[in-house]
Amino acid sequence: MPPEQLPLPVPQWRDLIEILLVAVVLYRVLRFLVGTRALQIVFGLLALAGIYIAALLLQLTMIPFLLGLGFTYAPFAALVVFQPELRQALARLGQTRVFRWFAVPGSSAAAGEIAEALERLSAARVGAIVAVEQGARLDEYVESGKALQATVSAELLAAIFSPYSPLHDGAVVVRGDQIVAAGCILPLTQSARLDRGLGTRHRAALGLSEETDAVVLVVSEETSTVSAARRGRLERNLSPEQVRTLLGGPATHEAVVEQVAI
Repeated sequence: MPPEQLPLPVPQWRDLIEILLVAVVLYRVLRFLVGTRALQIVFGLLALAGIYIAALLLQLTMIPFLLGLGFTYAPFAALVVFQPELRQALARLGQTRVFRWFAVPGSSAAAGEIAEALERLSAARVGAIVAVEQGARLDEYVESGKALQATVSAELLAAIFSPYSPLHDGAVVVRGDQIVAAGCILPLTQSARLDRGLGTRHRAALGLSEETDAVVLVVSEETSTVSAARRGRLERNLSPEQVRTLLGGPATHEAVVEQVAI
């Protein structure tokens, strides 16, 4: 059959849906990789693939053989190299709106106590970090600290983060209206776009918010401002009313925050 008589394929509605889904997935993957070390590794792999194709076109033998051996074990190496990024991607998938229906609502009383504690610590320029558990349990990070079982109160939180307290350097984990652990170690964010002026507490807060759906509140020793990290974003300069709104408690006005994309 002559080429001019070949029938042109007519896309069906299933093909259009599939193309749209693939485009959305690729867009989300690229958006997730922007600003991370994973994107640099991907560019390196693309460069190696280009060298491999060029070597084949030039009919070279040694370079394609060596690169072929490397590509054979590349999937296993990628699982190790991209382990932090894969973990964050799966955690964000679990934070979609569909799964948020299963989240455990916070306590309004606990929200007020936490907001009051952060206000006191901010006035005293005492650093603090409080992780408020949502749908995903924080057992992994609870085990890194000192287990507690105490009702949330502003006085107790202020005492824990007192400079003379042995637990003031770590994070407090709140589950419902209970403080379940103190002195916990949180993962630091790997984002390359983070403001260099932010300290370790803010990096830890962002790191946990990237891997879980927890709301992590931070009091800065240097600026005495209160910030919150959730879903990989940092909300800065929060007032007590805004903290209550963020945690699901009553507030006197609509919370308006400065968001810094991470």
